[in-house]
Amino acid sequence: MSDIALSKSKSQPWGSEPIDLGIGRPDFRLLPLAELQQAAAHRCSLADTTCLQYASEASGSPSLRGHLADFLIRHYGSVVRPERLFITAGASHGLDLISGRFAQPGDTVFVEAPTYFLALKLFQARNLRIVSVPTDAEGVDVVALEHLLEVEKPAFLYTIPIHHNPTSVTLSVARRRKLVELAEKHEFFIVADEVYQLLNYEGETPIPFAALDNSRVFSLGSFSKILGPGLRLGWIETEPEHFSILSQCGVIQSGGGINPFTSAIVESAITLGLQDAYLARIREVYRHRCAHMIQVLDDVLPRTVSFTKPKGGFFLWLKLPQSINSNDLLTEAHAFKIGFRPGTLFSPEKDFTNFLRISFTYYNETELEWGCKQLGHLLASHLR
Repeated sequence: MSDIALSKSKSQPWGSEPIDLGIGRPDFRLLPLAELQQAAAHRCSLADTTCLQYASEASGSPSLRGHLADFLIRHYGSVVRPERLFITAGASHGLDLISGRFAQPGDTVFVEAPTYFLALKLFQARNLRIVSVPTDAEGVDVVALEHLLEVEKPAFLYTIPIHHNPTSVTLSVARRRKLVELAEKHEFFIVADEVYQLLNYEGETPIPFAALDNSRVFSLGSFSKILGPGLRLGWIETEPEHFSILSQCGVIQSGGGINPFTSAIVESAITLGLQDAYLARIREVYRHRCAHMIQVLDDVLPRTVSFTKPKGGFFLWLKLPQSINSNDLLTEAHAFKIGFRPGTLFSPEKDFTNFLRISFTYYNETELEWGCKQLGHLLASHLR
């Protein structure tokens, strides 16, 4: 069943329709329609038609980049310079843009094991050779990475350093600095997918990769997780020396830049304080949903199932007994009217057979509780 079809059936999760705990996107009921109506009205009231014209700069509206930098400084707690921001049509567009401009078909790219499964599809579509790097509770295993670099020369390393998808772990500061050191030594780029950087629910958040201020780093950000996925608006933070290469993309040259009208509306959302207020609201909602899901799972999961408690982001990564294949379990899950994402989805080698990913952002607490209890019943039944 599609994500859209599932969204129409959420009012009664214990009824005839399933709860797909694997959906990793915002709840339709939380999307900021009123805020964006206000932002759009404000923008149109300015009687400025330039936002309806082709963009004046390939890197995006200078005005948006300035206000975005101010917004990020407030939340990152580190310096962000407008001239280092390149506007994109979301993080996926940014990743594809980097893959097309800073790698060639046949080049090697390193990914974490596990990693975001749709990034794998993107790299495959670009005919890039994917090599997995092991991870642990602190993120990328830099010792294993060093060994790989003795025999491989990647164009870039793709990492999700904050509230990782799917594992929810955060890369330690020491390892971030080691990655930059290795990137300089072996001349590869670091592409840091930091779309969950502003979705922290507990403890201190490490500064973003781009704050290391290194020309080897591309930091990807997006309004998809903090305002609305349908906006298709994001950014790359990197050294301006790379902008001329990024701008050589035919789509950007032909279109005169990315989404100037959407950029103008989002700029109004920032300047009116709507983005700050909405971010605070969804962080609080997600914090409660995450805590509730953890509490329910602690009660209902068999003792042989474990997971790392997330401090932010969207996801939980469940480790099952070695004897359980999550693909087989997903087939059985249909009878329990639930869904999830099997671990093999997140690996080009189809590893992680005894893992699965679930999310706490798409459903409310009542729905999450029902789905988690069903997952507990499913696992208990399977183990019997």
